[in-house]
Amino acid sequence: MTGSQIAEVSPKYLVEAEECEVPSGYKLTEVGVIPDDWQSCELGDVLTLQRGFDLPQRLRVFGKVPIVSSSGATGYHNQSMVSPPGIVTGRYGTIGQVFYLTDHFWPLNTTLYVREFKGLVPLFAFHLLKTVDFESHSGKSGVPGVNRNDVHQERVYLPPLKEQAIIANALSDVDALLTELEKLITKKQAIKIATMQQLLTGRTRLPQFALREDGSAKGYKQSELGAVPEDWGLKTVYELAGSKKALFDDGDWVETEHITDKGIRLIQTGNISIGRYLEKSDKKYIYQSSFDKLGCKELEVGDLLICRLAEPAGRACIFPDIGEYKVITSVDVTIFRPPADMANRSFYVQYFSFSEWFRSVLEQVGGTTHKRISRGALGKISVPYPTIREQTAIAAILSDMDKEIQALEQRLDKTRQIKQGMMQELLTGKTRLVTPQVGE
Repeated sequence: MTGSQIAEVSPKYLVEAEECEVPSGYKLTEVGVIPDDWQSCELGDVLTLQRGFDLPQRLRVFGKVPIVSSSGATGYHNQSMVSPPGIVTGRYGTIGQVFYLTDHFWPLNTTLYVREFKGLVPLFAFHLLKTVDFESHSGKSGVPGVNRNDVHQERVYLPPLKEQAIIANALSDVDALLTELEKLITKKQAIKIATMQQLLTGRTRLPQFALREDGSAKGYKQSELGAVPEDWGLKTVYELAGSKKALFDDGDWVETEHITDKGIRLIQTGNISIGRYLEKSDKKYIYQSSFDKLGCKELEVGDLLICRLAEPAGRACIFPDIGEYKVITSVDVTIFRPPADMANRSFYVQYFSFSEWFRSVLEQVGGTTHKRISRGALGKISVPYPTIREQTAIAAILSDMDKEIQALEQRLDKTRQIKQGMMQELLTGKTRLVTPQVGE
């Protein structure tokens, strides 16, 4: 290390310098090893977080200037309080989100905003503030609020202005990709919902099922579910199980005393999402002795699991192979095993993810503190009953749409991970996007 580098380091870090090898082109500072041409300073040295402004609800008239709260834009006003570019984050309410504004705006009093940047590219400052743990600087009593003076004392790494701009643009490009992926997922989900509304009600028939033998179009008939195709039937959920309790039964009454950290896996209501199984990091198990004592029912791969507990009651998934040797579920989950010659489970898990189904369930939900539907009431709900061939064909189309959405969601998650890695590398100088010039 050179003399000028040592001058930036407090005595305790000189010990660290002797114990670690600082790469060529880097220096050791109080915030760690950073490039020679970077500096470390307190955040408050280069920007100031200022409190937003009061604006009573009655004065929030429609205009062109966005009103920004701690959770984002909440409306528009005629008057601007801050000119762009600017940054807004939450002081109260939603804490931790950071917004970059390129137009005039009005930050509410629940926010902190930045307008003046001293030696900072504004867009770089935006990405830098996204690395700050604002919640760690909020009060622990009463209404949590960010202490801006504490935030100002955070030490940060600062590259030269040229590199700031390059880093900011690179991270913003990834943000743009994330936004486009989110929009595409939303669009695909809307298409899926519209397709469900058509196919699961029979309003639109697949070509191979739309015509009678004489070539004329099939019509509709009235039912308790409204108009349904003339060749569709109706069955209750219990009838789909062959009216057999063994094929339509609840899980087991597992209490706290039975739960352990290994043994027989317990699937809970939180593992059941709308149309899909969710694995949790906090896995629950029960003792073998509890399994024997309770006479538990063992789950099978492919079981339809219907959650009777809100929110929302009636949501269902097909139980996948999760790699456990023995699995049970809780009493608020109904295990549904319709025979293969009567029901396509993929079709009915789609129907159990449909708005019409949830309306039917909601009519039967009871309870004050914990909203739930009884298994008996659940079994009495009528559902459409196309032929197995048509069930299978509809399920294939909707399942393909689900796979496309899930692939996009996985890509979105992967891109977010890449973005996080880029921030850790670029905002610390571990990876450089420019070649530092001597004398810069």
